[in-house]
Amino acid sequence: MNQHSGNTQLNSIGTAIIRIVTGLLMAYHGFEIFDAKLMNDYAQWDMFKELPMGLALVYLGKGAEFMAGILLALGLFTRFASIIISVTMLSITFFVGHGKFWYEDQHPFLFVLLALVFFFNGAGTLSLDSKLKR
Repeated sequence: MNQHSGNTQLNSIGTAIIRIVTGLLMAYHGFEIFDAKLMNDYAQWDMFKELPMGLALVYLGKGAEFMAGILLALGLFTRFASIIISVTMLSITFFVGHGKFWYEDQHPFLFVLLALVFFFNGAGTLSLDSKLKR
């Protein structure tokens, strides 16, 4: 095996690990959708309480986190999942949070950046997207 193919294989494995871990973390956050009490608690936050469909927005956001996280982890419809994650996490950064992505709201903003990496670069060769292309 030459050095180039070794680097390519290492890049494929590294990309897959980062994609899978990011997707599982996102799905983990979205898994809260199955806890009705917690979802109702979120709906009582000021930014949702004042909206006519605040609870529906909370469910939409958590559902988006859950489904997009699973898709990202599988590497299936990766660019679509990346858009969903980016929009959801930008909403959390600037609507739920205070928009201070350099400090207080770094956590959701880092998910935006990771999702954008997969949007622009795709899921990599070790993904269902790659398998479907063949």
